[in-house]
Amino acid sequence: MTGKNVLADFNAGVSGPQIDPSTYVHPLASVIGGVILGKNILVSPMASIRGDEGQPLFIGDDSNVQDGVVIHALETEMNGNPVEKNLRTIDGKRYAVYIGKRVSLAHQVQIHGPAVVHDDTFVGMKTLVFKSQVGAGCVIEPGCLLMGVTVPDRRVIPAGSVIKTQEDADSLPEITKDYPMKDMNRGVVHVNTSLARGYLESSRK
Repeated sequence: MTGKNVLADFNAGVSGPQIDPSTYVHPLASVIGGVILGKNILVSPMASIRGDEGQPLFIGDDSNVQDGVVIHALETEMNGNPVEKNLRTIDGKRYAVYIGKRVSLAHQVQIHGPAVVHDDTFVGMKTLVFKSQVGAGCVIEPGCLLMGVTVPDRRVIPAGSVIKTQEDADSLPEITKDYPMKDMNRGVVHVNTSLARGYLESSRK
């Protein structure tokens, strides 16, 4: 389902999602309020993208939001004034959550803004990213917690890691040619963009 947000002291305007026609939102998913979805995105069953507190929430082209993913954010406005600490600027525009292109958010991931995940990154199952920025081309293995850190480009976050200091984030290993999951995101993106096209075609018949 899709719908508009409601008025509140942390949200002076009412808006609905902006969804590119090439993107498929499953009927059992929820996309509410100030959400911008780019091209060729699959939003799977039971995913919740809720731009009714912090907004906007942005997801770039060819990304995927798998089953049970939650994307939400802390308030970005209070009594008509921006809450600067909860906003992130990308290419001159401000967001509560920014997800780049070709990003995979695997089953039951939580992205809670303020948060940024840059292009070509895989976020593994049951991972939480909160008040953090993740670089491009990273692999976050399943079951990780990232809070209050900036992860450089092309890093591996090993399964089950708890990353809460910048020192820990800076010391994460770089992706090498021997890393077995180095190309996995490419395949995940291919599968999910294909599914988005297929489900969209089927829904129009």
